[in-house]
Amino acid sequence: MSHQYFHGSIEVVCGPMFSGKTEELIRRIKRAQIAKQRVQIFKPAIDIRYDKEDVVSHSSQAVKSEPVENSVEILLKLKDSTRVVAIDEVQFFDDNIIMVVTKLAARGYRVICAGLDLDYRAQPFGPMPTLLALADEVMKIHAICTVCGAPATRTQRLSAHKERFLLGETDAYEARCRGHFQDNDETEEQGQLPLQEEIKPLSGSLTN
Repeated sequence: MSHQYFHGSIEVVCGPMFSGKTEELIRRIKRAQIAKQRVQIFKPAIDIRYDKEDVVSHSSQAVKSEPVENSVEILLKLKDSTRVVAIDEVQFFDDNIIMVVTKLAARGYRVICAGLDLDYRAQPFGPMPTLLALADEVMKIHAICTVCGAPATRTQRLSAHKERFLLGETDAYEARCRGHFQDNDETEEQGQLPLQEEIKPLSGSLTN
């Protein structure tokens, strides 16, 4: 019998929107279920884009989950037989999620988290930097830039809303590479040109 997760572990799957984070979370959940491990799946109650209860990927894969209002609820809802705890959209949780995740790992649970590592301004999102630092395993997934087709690491907000938490899909967000990502707030404040217009191809050696 494998004892890989006997001492508990923290796995974090991160990346921009449309990169397949939830698909990867569901893949790991299904593998654990095939191994006959009891899995409990949680998501923030505010995420009702596809379903109030299910965790649903952009490709319509779905698993049953338990919506919670705050991170401490995860501890309160744990069942004795659970061995794997999966948490989707972990960036939306309060800072107590760090305590919850580390406590679960210390108790011997395998904890799998999926979420955005950067917000719409390409700034570290909520508890994600700490979770990434504490994780035993990190998988950073790329999306496809909607402008040029290059690997995308950022989420471009298409509207002028400035709330950090703004639920939306392809009507509100696009995946972008570093070169085509544009911080609309900063551009508006500083009167900058869009980033793709500012960047010029480098020519010659940088050491000239």
